[in-house]
Amino acid sequence: MRRRRSDVAVVGGGVVGAACALALARLDLSVELVETAAPPPWSPERPDLRVYAFAPDNAQLLRELDAWEPVRAARAQPYRRMRVFDAGGGGELVFDADALGSRTLGWIVEHGLLVDRLWAALPAAGVQLRCPGRVEALEQDGDGVLLRLDDGGRVAARLAIAADGAESTLRRLAGVAVHAHDYGQRAVVAYVGTERGHEDTAWQRFLPGGPLAFLPCADGASSIVWTLPDAEAARVLELDDAGFGQALTRAFDARLGAAAPLSRRVAFPLRRQLSGQMLAGRVLLLGDAAHVVHPLAGQGVNLGLRDVAALREAVLKARRRRIDWSAPQTLQRWARGRRSENTAAAYAFDGINRLFSNDAVVPTLLRGRLLGMAGRMPPLIGALWRRAAGG
Repeated sequence: MRRRRSDVAVVGGGVVGAACALALARLDLSVELVETAAPPPWSPERPDLRVYAFAPDNAQLLRELDAWEPVRAARAQPYRRMRVFDAGGGGELVFDADALGSRTLGWIVEHGLLVDRLWAALPAAGVQLRCPGRVEALEQDGDGVLLRLDDGGRVAARLAIAADGAESTLRRLAGVAVHAHDYGQRAVVAYVGTERGHEDTAWQRFLPGGPLAFLPCADGASSIVWTLPDAEAARVLELDDAGFGQALTRAFDARLGAAAPLSRRVAFPLRRQLSGQMLAGRVLLLGDAAHVVHPLAGQGVNLGLRDVAALREAVLKARRRRIDWSAPQTLQRWARGRRSENTAAAYAFDGINRLFSNDAVVPTLLRGRLLGMAGRMPPLIGALWRRAAGG
């Protein structure tokens, strides 16, 4: 391992992995990115069904990496309001950018667009791509790691970062266990059109089977994330377009008039999954490799990018103090802080899902009133928004 080696080997080239590689390379660290396949080029004519509610702090992170403007210029739909209400009645919880003194609450951005623009920035930053490449074996000692790839190649680095998703190979090779809980739910996603415009508003209605979100997109369309029990999700996927539109309109209480599908529909299973640790020797875990959360708050990719931002800040702070940025104490401090925040977020979303995704009498009577009460408390609204925005 004392042969020529990089500072960092990032395994996984999704949004979080690519952003991490770019962020560390911008700090003049030598970075290699290992990915099984290059991402397909993003096309505005083929919208990606996977979208994110992108928070302001992460937009600022990408801005500092010179990657946000290319995303925003291509297609990033700002939303200025968020309205949350319950099918059981009661009041609404409303977040409004004007009332909060902000230009926008966030942006709805396609996964494929983010990956495309981040990958476009990697070569100029000096990131060395090992693609296609799949990690098959890991060796590590106190000084660094050695990754053996399926093509016979090797990557030696002072530090390896597992950003290869929920089924992370590098996490398994590092011997890190995960604790998982299956929600018995699936999220149905699609693009839909509605009779009335989306009003630059992110909508969420809580139903007994799970929340239904309408997220504003370009050209007046909305992206839906409809959480349903497994069997009900399977039934909904089998409906024809007319039947699906009618079911969706009823579920959303026709808030924007009749809804009709504009794209195919897919569903993915939901679970909570937390790694037992975010640091194993010289291997760091971040993004979905470390934590998978319920999508009801739209915080999955935001938490992953906050892992990246915190690591970037830890490196900068170590340099200011003239100490080794890869020292165990520095990495352990980062890992403790991020695992604490991610665990708290995962269980908070779990609690919200349990409270709202059921038809028991007492929760049904209380939750709408609780939303209404919260909506009449501006300081609470401000605190909740600052938390979601990364403040």
